[in-house]
Amino acid sequence: MSFECLRCGACCRWEGAVKLVDDEVDKIASYLGMDVNDFIRDHTGITPDRQHLSLLSKSDGSCEYLGENGCLINPVKPRQCREFPEKWNFPGWMDECASGRELKKQQSTAKQL
Repeated sequence: MSFECLRCGACCRWEGAVKLVDDEVDKIASYLGMDVNDFIRDHTGITPDRQHLSLLSKSDGSCEYLGENGCLINPVKPRQCREFPEKWNFPGWMDECASGRELKKQQSTAKQL
């Protein structure tokens, strides 16, 4: 049993910094058709540890790039986003995430067999 994202957006609604590393700033700016300096100025902030840039959040804490149909920058989304839930997750994520609920159900069924 492995995690397969169903694009429910639960991880994108979780408050906290989405760190940008390596060349992610350039890739996202290019994908959005923006000058990299404009993207940095208008769409990023500094992480609490002051070590990285991070994507801005909406007033409700969700990612600025979470749209009605999922991630608006999905082809170039940050590594942190791609690594959910294997490298990071949040308390109760399996109950919030559509894929997590499915995985939990599969694990429960496997235990019963």
